[in-house]
Amino acid sequence: MLSKSQVSLLQSLQHKKFRKEHGVFLVEGLKSVTEFIQSAYTIETIYHTPAIAPKLLKLSHNINTIEISLTILQKISSLKTPADVIAVIKVPNWPHLKPDTLKNKFSLVLDGIQDPGNMGTIIRTADWFGIQNIICSEDTVDVYNPKVVQATMGSLSRVNVQYTNLAAILANTNMPVYGALLNGEDIYNTAFGTEGLIVMGNEGNGLRPEIIDMISKAVTIPRFGGAESLNVAIATAIFCSEINRNKRK
Repeated sequence: MLSKSQVSLLQSLQHKKFRKEHGVFLVEGLKSVTEFIQSAYTIETIYHTPAIAPKLLKLSHNINTIEISLTILQKISSLKTPADVIAVIKVPNWPHLKPDTLKNKFSLVLDGIQDPGNMGTIIRTADWFGIQNIICSEDTVDVYNPKVVQATMGSLSRVNVQYTNLAAILANTNMPVYGALLNGEDIYNTAFGTEGLIVMGNEGNGLRPEIIDMISKAVTIPRFGGAESLNVAIATAIFCSEINRNKRK
């Protein structure tokens, strides 16, 4: 049985301020929790209902597990229909990305992405296409936001997401910097090569002017229909797909 203070602490992790204060975040659902168990992340505690215990015990050797009622789990969960398991996981202290560590690969750069669903989908897309690093502006939505974590479906366990001053990173790289812009080279005619940074902008405002100035090649996804704009997560998927198609030529 959890005390009121323990429940209150777990509920507080829905908010960035308290995730940062305690250095932990929540992951919900057996599939996602399993992905993190099998990753380099450190699992602090797993809370679960009796129903999930047989499946969980096969996976969680040497991890602190606590059985709780469905009522308590519903108080902790951010979901309307809670899963049977919630894990408290430590926020990793990743080594800071340096320009030379990004060589010979493609990485995503996110400038002011705000929607948690978009962020989660971008991480899941990066995982699908084998992109290991995502570099975010400091005002991009928190990757440990419960809605982001849920949308990644466990892919967050395999993708390194860091926040930094984008201008500093872009100013110190000698790799190609591709920017998703309305006026640029047709993506289907772009030769992406073997390395580079792919910069995607805010859902409503696109890339900031100071970031645009640091782009070495503007790239456009051509429009064939009447839609005014393309969702940033979908646009990112198209970029990732084209990069990998170019590799296979």
